[in-house]
Amino acid sequence: MSKAVKADFSVSGLGEGSVLGGSAAMSNPANEGATLFFQMAPGMNIPYEYGGVKQEIQGYRDSAWIGTTLMISPIYDVVGKDAVKFLNSICINDFTKLGLNGLRHAVICNDKGQIMTDGVVIRIAEDRYRTYWLNPPIDYLLNKSGMDVTGEDKTGQEYFIQIAGEKSLEILEDAFAADLHDIKFARHRKAEMDGKTVEVIRLGMSGNLAYEIHGPMSDFEAVYRKDWASGEKFGATKLGMHAYNLFNHTEAGFPNIHLHYPLPWFESDQGLADYLAQNPALGGMNSNRKLTGSVGDDLKSRFVTPYDVGWDFLVNFNHEFTGKAALEKIAQKPGRTVTTLEWNADDVAAVFATMLRPGQTPCDDITKQSDLQLGENSFYGCTEYRADKVLVNGQEIGISSGRIISYPYNSMISLAFIAPEYAAPGTEVTVIWGTPGTPQKEIRAIVAKYPYNKELIRNEDKDVAEIPGYRK
Repeated sequence: MSKAVKADFSVSGLGEGSVLGGSAAMSNPANEGATLFFQMAPGMNIPYEYGGVKQEIQGYRDSAWIGTTLMISPIYDVVGKDAVKFLNSICINDFTKLGLNGLRHAVICNDKGQIMTDGVVIRIAEDRYRTYWLNPPIDYLLNKSGMDVTGEDKTGQEYFIQIAGEKSLEILEDAFAADLHDIKFARHRKAEMDGKTVEVIRLGMSGNLAYEIHGPMSDFEAVYRKDWASGEKFGATKLGMHAYNLFNHTEAGFPNIHLHYPLPWFESDQGLADYLAQNPALGGMNSNRKLTGSVGDDLKSRFVTPYDVGWDFLVNFNHEFTGKAALEKIAQKPGRTVTTLEWNADDVAAVFATMLRPGQTPCDDITKQSDLQLGENSFYGCTEYRADKVLVNGQEIGISSGRIISYPYNSMISLAFIAPEYAAPGTEVTVIWGTPGTPQKEIRAIVAKYPYNKELIRNEDKDVAEIPGYRK
């Protein structure tokens, strides 16, 4: 059966006084045109939809989408002469050679090699590293490290605008009135926009060409308006929180914390569990889980390692870090890898039909656009994680997570963490739909291309020299 306890969805550093707050001193131009909002916390409203998922998600294919969902990002600076030593001690990555224009996709694991959190780290000064989405575990780990390093919570002090899609570079160059072709994938540099200094990062979650721009919150309104004015010239769409989450990440092949899997914050380190109990606003996404789907209460299957989600290339064994021994063992024979599942339309229809027969107990609702139900989560005070068993010839080979209706491809898909020997495209599998204690049905599926939008040129492979440069 599913579990749920009362949640606290507030985010450290954000609230009434932030640009996202309903009574903020400055206006939020990202709210203009929004048709639906999500209240992340009292006084903190986030654009949830503009024209609906189908219209918004198309933007990255035809032009670009512009979104501000990640304005809620936990931002945490690691400062001091031991900054690199500390980051190396907790992450699977090596930060020794990270330059001032580079970044790392950082991953923190527990002793079992399970992902505790992941995010981005950029170096912004000689001994200052800015992290995104590594808090709260990083603050707990820093405070007990005993190293010459301090942590500073910067959440809510920096705006975070994403511009993702085929025309994202052209849009940015129009807004900046400058040539930005020199910024390579996973690199960043400063640029000037009307006298305002902006950090431009070539990174994104659409799967194709994408950028992020960051700067002090006081500049947000002016910078956003300039970016959106340029976006309109090129046919961009605004992207809300609904489309950004599962629709964006499942289609582009980016397994994501809090979306595709929970994090073992309360199952790894009693000290961390106690720390989060004392800071409940930080732990809500994992302290208040509602577990649905045929996997049921099995948390072990839901937690993932870097190998499960296809991030084995990030694991660097040249240094000591938490979880190294476990990952060295897993690396010898990984138990799971990530892929896409394409669900059988007739079987999906059969599940839907159970909802329309009087006197019959229906299966779990499969008509929802995705398995992420933020509105219901907020109302009931929980974070729902759905995972369904994946079988081959009756044998369980892994789990399915992040189901969506993929509108560009007219299909229902999900990501799956399954045994590598079954991950070849075209392999036939069965998904068991239905939370234990409710009616269950088998749904046929095939292993599909990964990522599902694979025909698009990935950001890391895109040669921007093919894109016309900015001309004054």
